[in-house]
Parts: sequence; C-alpha cells; structure tokens
Amino acid sequence: MLVAGVDDAGRGSVIGPLVIAGVLMKEEGIAKLVQLGVKDSKLLSPRRREKLAVEIKRVTLKHSVIKLSPKGIDKVVQTGRKLHRLNRLEAEAMAKVVELLKPDMAYVDASDVLEERYKRHISGYLPFRVEIISEHKADMKYPIVSAASIIAKVERDKEIAELKEKCGDFGCGYPTDPKTIGFLQQCLKKFGKYPDFVRKSWKTAKKVKSEKNTRQTKLI
Repeated sequence: MLVAGVDDAGRGSVIGPLVIAGVLMKEEGIAKLVQLGVKDSKLLSPRRREKLAVEIKRVTLKHSVIKLSPKGIDKVVQTGRKLHRLNRLEAEAMAKVVELLKPDMAYVDASDVLEERYKRHISGYLPFRVEIISEHKADMKYPIVSAASIIAKVERDKEIAELKEKCGDFGCGYPTDPKTIGFLQQCLKKFGKYPDFVRKSWKTAKKVKSEKNTRQTKLI
C-alpha cells in the first residue's frame, strides 16, 4: 500500500507563504523514517531539520510542495469568515498535494477544529478516491506526517531567509514576535503600505495599520 503524509508550515504567520508538503512511501518503508529520527518539525533544530529533509527525500518515493503566497491568501480570506475560508484554502492545497502523490491512503494534519469536516473538504477536491485520515497533531502521531512537516518547514525557512536577505531581519514572521511587529510598523512609516510578502488580511497587520492611522489623526 502506498501511504502519504501531508502537513503545513507558516499557517499563523503574518509574513511569508503558507507551505504545504507531502511525502509518499510504501507502508512497509515507514520504519525507515523512525530509524532516521524523524519527529514533529517543531521539536527539531533548523540544522537537524535540514539534514533530515535530505534523508527523507532519499528514502521516500516522492515528495510534493505547494506554496500559497500572501497575496493569494489575502484574496481568499479578505471577505467572510477568515478562518473558515483559510481552512478551505488549505484543504484544497492539501488535496492538490495528495493528487500529485497518488497514494492509497493519506494521513493529514487537520487544520479544522472538526477533523471529519476537514477530511470531507479534502476528499471533495480529489478527482479519485483516497482514504484520508484527518487528525489533530498528526505530525506528532505519525512519522510520515512528521516527515512532511519537516519538508514544509525547511521549504518555508528558505523562503523566509531569502526575504530577510532582501528586506532585513523581521524576526520569525509571527504576530507574537516584537521584531515582526516593529518591522510592520516601519514598513508603514517608510512606505505607507505593506510589501507583497505581508498578509494584509491578517488581524495583526490590520491592527498595526489602524494604530498608525489613529496616531496620525491625533497629530492633526
């Protein structure tokens, strides 16, 4: 049986792409991932993830990566219920990864609070039948999803590193990082708008912009 694992990286970030990655293996080969020391990417150092990514690509049959740009994300989630639309967008991207890998069974890390609903969304986008196992924290439960999480994280880290080379250090890109917030504030101060790699529809980006406009109003 051919088995796939699918996971994302960068879902909550206000800067950079949302990356979806998947890997494909024969079921009996999954033990190789355990032997390599594969685990949830968040539990590994950047250097360890990079080394494992090379090994994962070597022992798996195939891997696939899809990157959703901030502009594309904004286009989908700007209207209506943001979280619902983001879940559907990510389900569609995961379905594309599964379609490219063509497994008999796919384990996915569920982004929706309702695991079964997320499974239905992915299945609805697929042109052929695949058994979907949709679970929360699948990247911690199943080595093949852990492998996908490592590929996704390494690919996103590369994108972030390239952006920093061009635009300077903006931290990790997540709303909890003061350096990221400071970068957003400086963008508005210098240019009056955000660059294309910022998710303008995110609550954090809107809040920083609103605070800037409020300060300007008080000064007038």
